[in-house]
Parts: sequence; structure tokens; C-alpha cells
Amino acid sequence: MDVSEKRKIIAANVEAVRRRIAEACRRSGRGENDVQLVAVTKTVGLEEVQILAELGLTDLGENRIQKAEPKIAASPGSLRWHMIGHLQRNKVKKTLELFHRIDAVDSLKLAEEISRRSQQKGVVTPVLIEVNTGGEEAKFGVSPQDVPELAVKIAGLPNITVEGLMTMAPFTDDMDVCRACFRELRRTADSLRGRESATLRMRHLSMGMTQDFEVAVEEGATMVRIGTALFKGL
Repeated sequence: MDVSEKRKIIAANVEAVRRRIAEACRRSGRGENDVQLVAVTKTVGLEEVQILAELGLTDLGENRIQKAEPKIAASPGSLRWHMIGHLQRNKVKKTLELFHRIDAVDSLKLAEEISRRSQQKGVVTPVLIEVNTGGEEAKFGVSPQDVPELAVKIAGLPNITVEGLMTMAPFTDDMDVCRACFRELRRTADSLRGRESATLRMRHLSMGMTQDFEVAVEEGATMVRIGTALFKGL
């Protein structure tokens, strides 16, 4: 498939996803600009990344450093890269060289390493705390009840800011199950509103992927992480 054909397919997919986000926003009384589309590019290459940039997408997500590095190195400098996968502490230094933000912090020890490496680099790193709202043993993330204490501790570290929470709903066709997880994340964020500071702000709820992002938007998502729906047909 040549580049022009790829571009037509991706452009149509992006338009369809944006339309669905806008419709979900209208249903929930929100403005469509309230929701940031994060394009997840882990299954595609540099050509598709460049097409997304040409189409005006600014925020892209990857979950593996090794696969992300060549794409990030060769992509337009205007893009903002989100680390959306589970991150090991020994990969933090490299992550900070490539990514603008880390959207899946799940422990104080990881946050301490991000803080330490950020100090060395002279940057302030925005992070989201990953919350296991579905209580699934196979998934990373902290339990909702542990979030407030962890968030305050992370926000007290130098060179790091907590900008909100993220979650992944179970992979299921039952949207009521997904909705319950998204509502739990919103409630957890709401419980922190009275403890916000310059380094702890519940600005973002990153939740919703291809199979459930409309429900996530209805429940308050400010970021949706979409991959499959952007590249179908390629």
C-alpha cells in the first residue's frame, strides 16, 4: 500500500474517531475540546507516525522503549510522546530521554527514580498514577483506596508533578463493567480535589481505548488512548 492510500485511510479513521468523541461529549454535556486524543502507535511504523503528524495529531503513545526509540528519533519534534506502558525503574533514564510524560506510574519507588533522574536532567516530569479500578490481578496499578496517600507522597518529590490518573477497564463487551471502572477513577480523582497543590492537580483522567472510549468520555475522560480504530483497514 502506498503512502497516499495509507493517508486516506488514516485520515478517514481519525475523522471518525473525532466525530465519535464529539458525539460522546455532547451526550454528557461536555465540549469536544475537553478530550485529548492520544494516538497509540505501538503496532505501526514511522510512516504512519508521520501521517498522524501531518493530520494534526500532537500526542502519541508508546509502551515499549526499544520499539519506540527509532520512531521518536525520526519523528517531527512537535510531537508529544506519552509512555503509556508499565515502566521498570532501570528504564527510567532512557524513558526521560525520549518521552515527554509518563502516564503509568504505579509505585512510590518508580516515582522516586523518575524524580531522581529528572533532577539530573534538569526537567520537571508530568506523570499520571495508574489505578487498577477493575481489581484485576493480572494488571498493574494501585488500588483506588491507596491513591490519595500515594499521590501526595509523589507530589512531594522534586522535579515531578502529578497531573491526574489513568486506568484500563477490563477487556469485555459489557460496557456497564467498563463504565463502573471509569466512574471509580473519576470518584478517586474527586477525592483528591481538596488536596491539590502546584505539584498535585487532577487535570487529567486518561481512560478509554478503541473498544470503550465513548463510555470513558461520557464518564469524564480528558485523554483517550486509541490505536486500533486509527489504523483499521491498513
